[in-house]
Amino acid sequence: MIHGKRIAVVMPAYNAEHTLKQTVEEIPRDYVDDLILVDDASRDGTASLSRALGIHTLIHRSNAGYGANQKTCYREALSRGADAVIMLHPDYQYTPKLLVAMASLVANGQFDVVLGSRVLAEGALRGGMPPYKYVANRVLTLFQNLMLGRKLSEYHTGYRAFSRRVLESLPLERNSNGFLFDNQMLAQALYFGFSVGEISCPARYFPGASSIGLGPALVYGLGVVRTSIQFRLNRWGILRSPLFRQP
Repeated sequence: MIHGKRIAVVMPAYNAEHTLKQTVEEIPRDYVDDLILVDDASRDGTASLSRALGIHTLIHRSNAGYGANQKTCYREALSRGADAVIMLHPDYQYTPKLLVAMASLVANGQFDVVLGSRVLAEGALRGGMPPYKYVANRVLTLFQNLMLGRKLSEYHTGYRAFSRRVLESLPLERNSNGFLFDNQMLAQALYFGFSVGEISCPARYFPGASSIGLGPALVYGLGVVRTSIQFRLNRWGILRSPLFRQP
């Protein structure tokens, strides 16, 4: 626990057998009350290894997608009594050593959402992010800051912490089951007035780390633009998108 709050770490997993143990070994277990892994029909031994490591493990019998995996993660964390939930990818791209800092900012009420930003202190490029992805990140972030009226350093990190109130309040089931889920969720949190903070987070890019291909990345980018426009039109009262209606 941190500040009397129960802390859960959720890991949406797909073919993470080779990096899972290294990731889990760096999780500060003295502060984390619950570890949850949802295996999205991996083709390797991710689920078996997860159970061997003592992690509460759920399995999707068919591949449902990254967003659908997160929906299962958050439902399970809430049902098991979490007060603050941190999403950590089990591919060892993001350091687990920041879990306590991120969870503390949520647990003490400083922020409702905390993002581990790869862009602050130029962590993305130093960690090996391909230049074209970095440029796309910056362009999309600039566009979203203009459309959403915020000044975040990036909207596309996969390292995030949430309060229980956020997870119970957002209409997450209406979001994409694919990669766009992350961006829709963050846009919803901002739309409904939750506070969002950032900390600098180094990130690693290596062959074993998960990454989406060029085709899905283009689809994601177009989805980000669409989500941003929907946000702004809803703010102006021109559109009533289900994404931005209370559940």
